[in-house]
Amino acid sequence: MVDFEQSKLLQKLPKQFFANLVQKVAAITAQGHDVINLGQGNPDQPTPEHIVKRLQEASENPINHKYSPFRGYSYLKKAAAEFYKREYGVELDPEKEVAVLFGGKAGLVEIPQCLLNPGDIALVPDPGYPDYWSGMALAQAKMEFMPLLEENEFLPDYKSISPEILESAKLLFLNYPNNPTGAIATEDFFRETVDLAKKHRFCVVHDFAYGAIGFDGNKPLSFLQIEGAKDIGIEVYTLSKTYNMAGWRVGFAVGNESVISAIELLQDHLYVSLFPAIQEAAEEALLGSQECVHNLVKKYESRREVLINGLRKIGWEVEFPKGSFFAWLKVPKGFTSEEFSNYLLEHAHVAVAPGIGFGKYGEGYVRAGLLTDEDKMLEAVRRIQALGIF
Repeated sequence: MVDFEQSKLLQKLPKQFFANLVQKVAAITAQGHDVINLGQGNPDQPTPEHIVKRLQEASENPINHKYSPFRGYSYLKKAAAEFYKREYGVELDPEKEVAVLFGGKAGLVEIPQCLLNPGDIALVPDPGYPDYWSGMALAQAKMEFMPLLEENEFLPDYKSISPEILESAKLLFLNYPNNPTGAIATEDFFRETVDLAKKHRFCVVHDFAYGAIGFDGNKPLSFLQIEGAKDIGIEVYTLSKTYNMAGWRVGFAVGNESVISAIELLQDHLYVSLFPAIQEAAEEALLGSQECVHNLVKKYESRREVLINGLRKIGWEVEFPKGSFFAWLKVPKGFTSEEFSNYLLEHAHVAVAPGIGFGKYGEGYVRAGLLTDEDKMLEAVRRIQALGIF
C-alpha cells in the first residue's frame, strides 16, 4: 500500500486539542469507572418532537430526495429572515442577506477562505472557539489574538490593539454569549465594534451559536441589532444549541450582502445545499412553537444554579455564567489547567475541558458544560469535595 503524504496545507492545520480529552475519558471509562463528563459541548436533550415529526413527514416526500437548489430553498431563507424579525427586530432580505450553512462551524471555517488572502490578518478572541483557527489555517492567513480577561468582563479591549494591526486587519471574530467564558456582550461594546470596523474597514463575524441562552432574564443581543452592523458584518446562527439539533448540521449566516454572496459562491463549489427534508425541519424549528426553547433555557439556568452553588459550598470560588451552556471555572493554585483537568478525571472521574485548549489566555481556567442532569452535577460536586483540595 502506498502511503501518500498529506499536503502542506493539511500539515499546517491546528491539532484537535479536544480529541485528546475524548481519548482520556474513553480510557478511564474503559477501566470500568463511571465518568461524569462536563467537558463536552454536545447538547444532551432530544430535538423537540414537532421538529422531528416535520422531518419524518418531509422525508416521505419524493421531491425531497432530489437535489436541493444549490443555495438552499427560499422557504428556509425566508424563515431565517422571519426569525430575525420576530426575535431581534432585524430586517433581512432573504435572497441577498441569508446564506444556508452546513451548521455554524462550516460557515465559520469558510469565511476566512471567502475574504482573506494568504498573509492577511484577522483579529481572533483568546480564549476562543478553536475552529476559528482552522479556517484561518485553511486561508493561510495570520491571527492576531485579542485577550479576553476577567477584569474586562471577557470582552476584548480594542484600545490595547496597536493602530498598525487595526489598520491592516481584514476580519474580526466575536462570539457572545461566549464559548468558553459564558460572558455576554453589551450594547455599548457592540456599538464600539461597529464604529471601529467602519473606521478601519474590516469585516466583523459574530458567532451567535448560543444566542438563545441568556440567564437572569437577560436575552442576548444580536450584533445586527446595532445600527450600521449590516454595513460591516455578518452573524452566524446555528440550530444546534437553540433546538438541540447538533447532529442535523444546519445553520445560516445573515447580514452584509457582499459577504453572504462570497459564502454562497464558495459553497456552490462544495455542496448542493442540505438534504431538503432537513431544510423543512429547520423551517419548522424557526417558525413553529418556541416553548421548547424557553423550557430549555430554564433547564440550563436551573443546572447553572445547582453546579455553581454546589461548587461554592465546597469552597471553590467560581462565578455564574451569564449565557451559553458553559461555566468558566478558575483552577486552584498549584495546577495548570491541563494538570487540574487530568487530576479531576483520574481521581474524581469528572471530566472538564482545560482552558489552555481555547488559547493562551484560557490558562488558569477549566470549562464545565451544563449538559448533564442535576443529580449527576451534584455527584460531581461530591466527588470533587472528597478530593480535599478546597
